[in-house]
Amino acid sequence: QVQLVESGGGLVQPGESLTLSCAASGFTLEGFYVMGWFRQAPGKEREAVACISTHDGTRMHAPSVKGRFVVSRDKAKNTVYLQMDSLKPEDTAVYYCSADLQGNPSRALVTVTSCGPGDFGSWGQGTQVTVSS
Repeated sequence: QVQLVESGGGLVQPGESLTLSCAASGFTLEGFYVMGWFRQAPGKEREAVACISTHDGTRMHAPSVKGRFVVSRDKAKNTVYLQMDSLKPEDTAVYYCSADLQGNPSRALVTVTSCGPGDFGSWGQGTQVTVSS
């Protein structure tokens, strides 16, 4: 059974940092999968933050977070991370971890590049990130 468990959210001040973790079970990060981080603020649609290919680490970051956030994975720990620096109030949202487990190398390359929520079939419960002074 696939499970994705996020942790690391919290309340921080603008300019501070947080690291989100997504512990995966029911599969390993050795396959041709794609892991994604998405966020959803109240009254807004879910949007992509970053995606990473589990096989070779190819990654994509949304323009709104590029240069401030970095997605990474640790195969040994079967965990994906989102390092968030220079946080802004507009980063406030529930952050979700997701997985595309189709396991097709060609699809994985497309999915990590497009990083759209419709490509992901497995989701975590989300963790709240609040940036406020």
